[in-house]
Amino acid sequence: MISITNEEFKKLAEYIKSNYGINLKEEKRALVTGRLQSVLAEHNFKSFTEYYEYLIRDKTGTASTVLINHITTNHTFFMREPEHFYFFRDTVLPYLKENVASRDLRIWSAGCSSGEEPYTLAMLIDEYFGREKPMWDARILATDISNQVLEKARRGVYQNKDLAQLPPSWRLNYFTKIDASTSAVSERIKNEVIFRPFNLMSPTYGFKKKFHVIFCRNVMIYFNSQTRDELADKFYNITESGGYLFIGHSETLNREKTSYKFVMPAVYRKE
Repeated sequence: MISITNEEFKKLAEYIKSNYGINLKEEKRALVTGRLQSVLAEHNFKSFTEYYEYLIRDKTGTASTVLINHITTNHTFFMREPEHFYFFRDTVLPYLKENVASRDLRIWSAGCSSGEEPYTLAMLIDEYFGREKPMWDARILATDISNQVLEKARRGVYQNKDLAQLPPSWRLNYFTKIDASTSAVSERIKNEVIFRPFNLMSPTYGFKKKFHVIFCRNVMIYFNSQTRDELADKFYNITESGGYLFIGHSETLNREKTSYKFVMPAVYRKE
């Protein structure tokens, strides 16, 4: 295994923070070293310095994409932090149904990882609106910086054991069994989710319309306080009045700096 020096780790960590906002502390050194060994071997690099020089020289974006695919931890599962989904179903959707006259719901799953979150939202929406669903445009934008997990999300294939916590009616209506161990999300639900690569550290967000709901859960834990504050401001500026922001239960917004109003743990609203 090729080891990484203090200076090499510092340079790589600064590159990742500058480009992706991820704050890699010293305790992540072993993780970085281990996950990038295959990349170094593939290119026959003898040191992390050679790899870093290759990274900053590359103008195609390929090297940085490979880097972030290896560094990010994409751990999620269906109905993670279920209180959020119950609140979305019981409070947010009734509010939107009553107040969005255009019937154009704009929902963003930011940092969607392998797709469990946006697909859960799509199933909740489908169940809530029922026969009225065709009268609503409720497609969900789902983004991540990792093309690798986005490909998995687009496939929509999951282990049957991972669907155990979903309602039996969902497993019956929204999934198709592939074999004894795997199932695929139905095409009807797949069509309700638009997967796109997106870097939350982009200086500007070029969305034409604001969002009624933003889910960005368990992403900001990798950012320092300044980056979290800046990201919250960006989200606020693209949230419709009355809209909601959901973050992870291990995360919080600085109430002295954010314009969002606290609703309940990890749920905020733009008034």
